[in-house]
Amino acid sequence: MKLGIFSFNTDYGIRPDEMARALEARGYESFWVPEHTHIPASRLSPYPSGGDLPRPYYHMADPFVSLAAAAAVTERLVLGTSICLLVERDPITTAKEVATLDMLSGGRFVFGVGAGWNAEEMENHGTPFKRRFKVLEERVRAMQAIWTEEEASFHGEFVAFEAIISYPKPVQRPYPPVLFGGATPRARQRVVDFCDGWIPIDTLIDDLADGMADLRERARSAGRDPEAIGVSVFAFNGADGDAILRYRELGVDRVVLVAPRARDQALAFADRFAEMVPRVA
Repeated sequence: MKLGIFSFNTDYGIRPDEMARALEARGYESFWVPEHTHIPASRLSPYPSGGDLPRPYYHMADPFVSLAAAAAVTERLVLGTSICLLVERDPITTAKEVATLDMLSGGRFVFGVGAGWNAEEMENHGTPFKRRFKVLEERVRAMQAIWTEEEASFHGEFVAFEAIISYPKPVQRPYPPVLFGGATPRARQRVVDFCDGWIPIDTLIDDLADGMADLRERARSAGRDPEAIGVSVFAFNGADGDAILRYRELGVDRVVLVAPRARDQALAFADRFAEMVPRVA
């Protein structure tokens, strides 16, 4: 099992290049950052975890610029989005950003995507909240075509273009792994339909074994190899050594721990869990 670190990547927290350098030096496998382009001042959508929306949601830096900075100071560290809100992005432009980052990092990018929960935020980008999953699927499929075809075309309800030529192509073949973040059975079906891996969060740990079994059965029914679909658990509610070992026993491929935002606390957090890296490998 692999161990990674997630940073909220705020303008008042530790810089992504410094955090990435520290993680690679300590043996971690991966570094992950999230995305929110903005938060509408008149937001009505409730925060899924309840209560007030935490401060970091208003301060997240751009994930692709941040991961490019991280790539420039590392050689082995895998770099991921968790998650990229693709329902708020142009797929042709984002396909080029992903391919460029994968090229400049030497094939170290993992593309975590999701549909999001903030209706007002995505509607500011022109995406109707009730159709967000259809928008997401079309944009992922369109990007996969751009990455793999010399002249890519796509014709969907929300994404449509005639033959286009776009370079660079990703270093990874056929393209960087696409991981889908979601908790429901329908989310697992989306993983099987058009993605390469599943991102559940740690609140699901008691149901994770059943969820993983369901994912594998869905993969078999679709003619896909269940072992080729990775599971990356994000520990947003905290984890200790025992929890990390439990994930390994469940067959999880990767656990990503959520670091504090302040520089000194983030580095101390990385030090604290570094001894787990060789234990779970």
